[in-house]
Amino acid sequence: MHLEKNGFKVEKKVLFGNAFTDLKRQRGVPQQLFACHTALIDGYVIEGHVPADLIHKVIKDRPPIVGLAVPGMPVGSPGMEGGKPEPYSVLTFDKNGKTAVYAKR
Repeated sequence: MHLEKNGFKVEKKVLFGNAFTDLKRQRGVPQQLFACHTALIDGYVIEGHVPADLIHKVIKDRPPIVGLAVPGMPVGSPGMEGGKPEPYSVLTFDKNGKTAVYAKR
């Protein structure tokens, strides 16, 4: 797993249906950013296939955001290797649901 290979200790919990979407809502993930994976890391919410180096950067820099997200499952993002990589954006989101581009890959 990408996070484990990059120094994160992972505790997996499988949630389905309302429990999964409720967790995202409770943690402040805007619905338009919902993805297949949600992680809680050092006070931040990580939604989707976010590269570990950017998670490490957020933890180090401590910006005033709720978290990072990669909506969808872009080819070339962590866990989606294979095929022709497509460009994608890693977004920040804040407590008001405002998003901004944090990085482009």
